[in-house]
Amino acid sequence: MAKPLALVLTGFGINCDYETAEAFRVAGAEARRVHVNDLIENPLLMAQYQIMAVPGGFSFGDNIASGKVLANKLKYRLGEAFLSFIESDRLVIGICNGFQVLVRLGVLPDGREGLTGQQVTITYNDSGKFEDRWVDLEVTQKSPCIFTRGIERLELPVRHGEGKFLTLDRGLLEELNRFGQVCLRYCSPDGVKPAPYPFNPNGSVEDIAGICDRSGRIFGLMPHPEAFIHRYLHPRWTRQSIPEKGEGLVIFSNAVEYFV
Repeated sequence: MAKPLALVLTGFGINCDYETAEAFRVAGAEARRVHVNDLIENPLLMAQYQIMAVPGGFSFGDNIASGKVLANKLKYRLGEAFLSFIESDRLVIGICNGFQVLVRLGVLPDGREGLTGQQVTITYNDSGKFEDRWVDLEVTQKSPCIFTRGIERLELPVRHGEGKFLTLDRGLLEELNRFGQVCLRYCSPDGVKPAPYPFNPNGSVEDIAGICDRSGRIFGLMPHPEAFIHRYLHPRWTRQSIPEKGEGLVIFSNAVEYFV
């Protein structure tokens, strides 16, 4: 059976595209880095792929707001093609800056509504500084998220200055919890809830680190799973017994297995 094709966006300051493409290759997909301008020139390229990844990085230097410029570029230059992609049986993952893009596009948390408006935001860390650290994550077991199937806990790095997930709409937050769309939460190693800083590195409401749409096919998260696909990428790999495959790899493997 042919390998699923993964489109990894690149260009305009995105800086984790090589790592994200490598994660999909190790997981068994055929990954291709595609410049945003190439998609704008030929939107039909999207139809060739089963998976799309919007990687981490600082697209357009985080000007205006993190992910906002790239989100507008996708919305107004690729809107119809992008909607066709997410409305079919395909997968989308946004990592860090990519999560910010998906939120500002409006496809998260409710991909069914398309590009109709932003419902939640990701804003400045409560610490007031860039956070570069490893965090523990708890996975919601009843979530429909394709990417987190079979996972209970994760340890991954975060690298962001604007990672605080926030909504003032309590009704929307209750809805996200009810439908299992809050699929990833920061947690402390000893299980204390809510997770205090620095275990929740940005002050996200209810420790939210990642969400999906109701179908589970569109997923956004602030931590970087592509940064832990091999044991030697962990800072304690020489001092601890760490499995050969890094914990982040299963997120990409789940996406690949969806099409196999």
